[in-house]
Amino acid sequence: MDMMVILFSIGASFLLAVLLGPLFIPVLRRLKFGQQIRMEGPQSHLKKSGTPTMGGIIIMVALMIAFLKFSDKTAEFWVLLTASLGFGLVGFLDDYIKIVFKRSLGLTARQKLFGQLLFSIIVCAMLYNMGHSTEISVPGTGWGFDLGWFYYPLVVIILFAASNSVNFTDGLDGLLAGTSAIAFGAFTVVALQTSAHESAVFSAAMVGAVLGFLVFNAHPAKVFMGDMGSLGIGGGIAAVAILTKTELLLIVIGGVFVLEMLSVILQVGSFKLRGKRIFKMSPIHHHFELVGWSEWKVVTVFWFVGIVFAAIGLLFVIL
Repeated sequence: MDMMVILFSIGASFLLAVLLGPLFIPVLRRLKFGQQIRMEGPQSHLKKSGTPTMGGIIIMVALMIAFLKFSDKTAEFWVLLTASLGFGLVGFLDDYIKIVFKRSLGLTARQKLFGQLLFSIIVCAMLYNMGHSTEISVPGTGWGFDLGWFYYPLVVIILFAASNSVNFTDGLDGLLAGTSAIAFGAFTVVALQTSAHESAVFSAAMVGAVLGFLVFNAHPAKVFMGDMGSLGIGGGIAAVAILTKTELLLIVIGGVFVLEMLSVILQVGSFKLRGKRIFKMSPIHHHFELVGWSEWKVVTVFWFVGIVFAAIGLLFVIL
């Protein structure tokens, strides 16, 4: 029965996203919700200026309708909704400010930090009230340890790290939609293996939603997801890892996101300490663009790397 629900969740969210695209994209275009391209980015991206953004609303609406239909509305349901929609709301405000006020950086760092911290605290309170285990397991081993109250700061770190690393990955047509579909596909299997029904349905619905969005976001993109989509996806994948008690496995399955974040950290750190850059540009997908790879080549190679990381992560669960 679980497998049928999973397949219906994927199919329903995919179909909804495909149907919603032609409805929302013209509206975003009429409202002039076009992407502001940073001048310091790759020059090849300047032609993308004006492409409708805030397409994350397509993902979130398709995801939520399918999830509402096929979930059991347990406590885990509300945690997943809060993490995904909450972080998505922060992203929506960021996108809105960028577009309406013509500020390419959107929310200030402090404002974005406050929003993410607020919803992280709410998620922690919900986990505490539902008696969620504070034990951490090491993937591929039988070893685990209970963090007690220290588990909740870890939850905040996971939500922050996942949402921001996923956000860094959203820089090329189809890159994040494809890599997130792969990661959520792996977590669908993980959730089924751990009998986490709500997380399995949510992950499956997200797979369908981002693949449906990919129909319009593949190169050349007709719409960008914006921070609403990327932060919502990041918050959602963190919540799934937390609820399935595979917090550390997220580092493996989300390996592409980790690499993207590390490239930014290393680039900034190297420039501040040595005055030199490691990469031509960070996040690292821009580096490969600037060494001569086509955008499509970068995206497909990163998809393949994402598949490899997902397969390695699943080996820890299945074997």
